[in-house]
Parts: sequence; C-alpha cells; structure tokens
Amino acid sequence: MSVLFISGIDTDIGKTYATGMIAKVLMQQGINVITQKLVQTGVARDLSSGKMGVADDIITHRQLMGIPLQPCDVDNTTCPYRFEKPASPHLSARLASDILNPDVITSATKSLQADYEVVLLEGAGGLLVPITEKLLTLDYIAQEGYPVILVTSGRLGSINHTLLSLEAITSRGLEVHSIVYNHIHDSAAQTDAEIAAGTIEFLQKYLAQYYPTAHWLSLPVQDNDGFNNIDYILPQNFI
Repeated sequence: MSVLFISGIDTDIGKTYATGMIAKVLMQQGINVITQKLVQTGVARDLSSGKMGVADDIITHRQLMGIPLQPCDVDNTTCPYRFEKPASPHLSARLASDILNPDVITSATKSLQADYEVVLLEGAGGLLVPITEKLLTLDYIAQEGYPVILVTSGRLGSINHTLLSLEAITSRGLEVHSIVYNHIHDSAAQTDAEIAAGTIEFLQKYLAQYYPTAHWLSLPVQDNDGFNNIDYILPQNFI
C-alpha cells in the first residue's frame, strides 16, 4: 500500500488540507512520505519566464508538513500537469492546446515510489471529474488499483454525495481505505450543527455496516492561517 489516492465528494471539500495533514502525521511517525497532485488547474505563469509555477496544492502540502519544497516538486515530478484555466482538467488541457497523458502521471508516481515509502496522491475535484476527453479520474485510479481516501463534511447534501462516491468506488472494485470527515466547513453558512451531527452519526453507522474495514478520520478545524500545530492522530494500522 505505497500509494493512497485522496479524493472528495465535491470540489472545495478540503482534500488539500487533508492530504497535507495526513502527510504531516505520517512524517512525524517516521514514515518517509511524499504527496503528489494528479493534475492542477488554475496555476499562474511566471510573468518573466512564462513558465508554469509549482502546483498550488503541492505548496500547501509542504507548508502543512512544515518542510520546504522538495527537488521532486521543483522538477514537477509531484505534479507533471499544470494548467492555467481553473476548470476540469480535460477542458483546461484542451484550452492550453495540450493533451494529458495518464502514463506520464503513472511514471511520476512510480518514480516517487522508488524514493518514498508512501505516496499520497491527491485528485482534482470529485471522483468522476474527467482528466481527458475519454478518461474519468476514478477510472484511471481503478486502472492503477489505488485504495481511496474520501473526504467529506457536514454540509447539507454530504450524505448523498458521500454514498454516491462510495458506490462509484465500490463498483470499480477499489478499496475504501478511509473516510475523512473534515470539520473545515463547520462554520460555513451552508453547515447546520444539527445536520452536521446527524451526518456524522449516519455515516459512521453506514461505514460500520457496509465498509467495516474502512478507517474513520475526523479532521479538526484549522487556525485562521491554516497551518496550525494540531496534534492529529491516525488510526492504528492506517498504513
């Protein structure tokens, strides 16, 4: 289990924060871990050189982990495909007159596996986001056989989106490794405290019945700067 794929029930659900925090804890446990981004859209170009910068989510991962950018970040191994348009990867690539080749991503992952014990591969958007005109994210993950960590929250609609995501993962024969309940949206306007509490109760019971081997992770609320020193503990046998 050297590669874990981290996705979410929707965009802006907190995948990047979850990925960085999990990597931080694994690193504190003495595990040689690196994060990777499947593809990043909405990346700015350097005005002087015209080159694409390092993926924003990779930068956030390193900040959360408390380490500088690594050589594999600078040479873009951790995110080979970066596009300017903040859209679905297939559209961003088309607008950039580029073609995303999944084999390039796979090769990058294998290169990271050679140097690290664990690679946390963060997706872009939800599970069924198209990364090419013909390939959905989850179908690529199914080809590679990576276990899936799914990030959810207590926003209204999260139960539906979570169960649909679980069915999509299961239908492709993939392992549901963990569910991460992200408290990042607890104070958001669309999050009601009673609904959030009911969501947690329902999902925990649902997992116990249908996915008894899956881990349940509760990700605490971050500080205003987003980079706190929360003591976060992963379940036993997480890796």
